[in-house]
Amino acid sequence: MSGQTWTPAPKRGAIPLHPMTFGMLLGKAFAALRHNPKVLFGFAVTVQLVVVIITTAIMTTVLLASAQRLESVPETSPDYPTIVAGTIALNLIIGVALALASVAFTAVVQGVVAADVSFAAVGRAVGLRALWNRMKPAFWRLWVFALLQGLVVVAAILLASGIIFGLAAGGLMGSGSTSDAFAAAGVVILALLGVILVLTPLVIWLSTKLLLVPSILVIEHATLRTALVRSWRLTRGRFWPALGVMFLIGAIMGLAAQVVGVPGTILSMVLVGIFAPTGAVDAVSMITVLALMIIPQILVFAVQAITLVVQATGGALIYLDSRMRYEGLDQALLSYTERSSLGVSDEDLGDPYRVDPERAVSSAPPPRAAPAPAPVPGYGAAPGYGPPPGYGAPGPYGPAGQYGTPGPPYAPVPAPVPPPPAVAPPPQAPGQADSTWAPPGGGSA
Repeated sequence: MSGQTWTPAPKRGAIPLHPMTFGMLLGKAFAALRHNPKVLFGFAVTVQLVVVIITTAIMTTVLLASAQRLESVPETSPDYPTIVAGTIALNLIIGVALALASVAFTAVVQGVVAADVSFAAVGRAVGLRALWNRMKPAFWRLWVFALLQGLVVVAAILLASGIIFGLAAGGLMGSGSTSDAFAAAGVVILALLGVILVLTPLVIWLSTKLLLVPSILVIEHATLRTALVRSWRLTRGRFWPALGVMFLIGAIMGLAAQVVGVPGTILSMVLVGIFAPTGAVDAVSMITVLALMIIPQILVFAVQAITLVVQATGGALIYLDSRMRYEGLDQALLSYTERSSLGVSDEDLGDPYRVDPERAVSSAPPPRAAPAPAPVPGYGAAPGYGPPPGYGAPGPYGPAGQYGTPGPPYAPVPAPVPPPPAVAPPPQAPGQADSTWAPPGGGSA
């Protein structure tokens, strides 16, 4: 017997290890949540709830303190304008700080989801501690990237507001009649539409081109500059699928939030009218009213948490798909899963997401599919089986492909040569024993 033992095939992971179609990217973005729902959904909901509670508590405290401070100063006091300006500035600073903190929490969720997708692609479901350890080295780079995104949006809004208010002030101050005021209002509306038409495509284009940055920061442990460059190059040729997937995810989850939030709000208002029809403020009525108002918001928080997870999953899947198409990541992941199923240790397996400099995307144009060689007469190719990648064409980036230039066509197979005629055995004398060989089972003469 042979010393070899049977080894089962590696378990298929939650992520297909081959380039994915548009429908597969969209479907897997929602289905991947089921791979590790307790960790992803629970973590995202907890983060959203903590951010809302902390933000609400701090802003409420600051507003109450500001109101009490303003009430203690008479309006006729010479220090009243200064106190009002300081109060407004303090509220703005605290609001900006809380917004930055919420951006940091959002970046944490994106990093944890990207780490989970990297484990899911090799058939592993790990706990929150392992996901945090994989995301932790890239936390500050994730936060800086999310902060830059927020600053770009704020700058665009401020620029648009400045243009609109400038036009409005100039038009209204120069208008001496009602017709001039209407004309100025029309100019402002046209300017607003123009700014929206210019800035909206720009923001969408930049966000799609930089969609893969969180995944690159976490999975490849890249610097922020390297992540920006790689995301820009990996999305080249995959811009429209990436935009379509993220747009549909946002539209579907936005509709789900409306379906959950609007009926819940209406129902809570009706129930409030039933339980407190006279506007009573006793303890039981107040608790009931608050509970009825909070329940719809909890459902909305849950939908927002799912939206954040699904959007981050979609970005990570587009990252994997782009690397499979351009850098052969699917082959590295298949080799990793096969060797892991054979019992190879993690130290010997290495990192399957390591970027090979020879196969990494560069500033060259995206690769195109090589034309299939002409069929040889008499030897048709089976449907669905083309030449190997790189056959007859240079490699996608840099050196030539591994197969080089195709060789000469195959020579026709020669016709089979007929066997020589059989020779009859010599005759035997009567009574002589038969010494000729007979095939097994043929018996004696």
